[in-house]
Amino acid sequence: MSGELVVTLRRAAHARAGDKGNRANIAVIAYHAALYEPIVAQITQELVAAHFAFRRPARVTRYLLPKLHALNFVLDDVLDGGVNDTLNLDAHGKTLAFHLLALPLRVPKSLIALLRGPTDDPNVLSKEIQERP
Repeated sequence: MSGELVVTLRRAAHARAGDKGNRANIAVIAYHAALYEPIVAQITQELVAAHFAFRRPARVTRYLLPKLHALNFVLDDVLDGGVNDTLNLDAHGKTLAFHLLALPLRVPKSLIALLRGPTDDPNVLSKEIQERP
């Protein structure tokens, strides 16, 4: 049995998002300080750019906010010209934050009790958690 699990990012963090013009701003905030390091190590600028490739961002910038146990991602040119210019009703920042939280995250088993999700019992793992070899 290995020492880590793969979960979706939403089990370890929540997100807040906003948009201004054609730029989306997504903050990812760890539920617990101990979950911050795995998030920083794995949720990189490059991974986020690849995850949002379908939106064709001109640039993705990641800012670390360690005292808040948070990261902030700024995605340029992902809102089809901006909220007021697009015909796409789901191009707003909030929907993009939910999409970001679907990324996989490897978490040490010692941190299972800090995860949020369908169960509070770390011995009863939800279907989305998979053993990692």
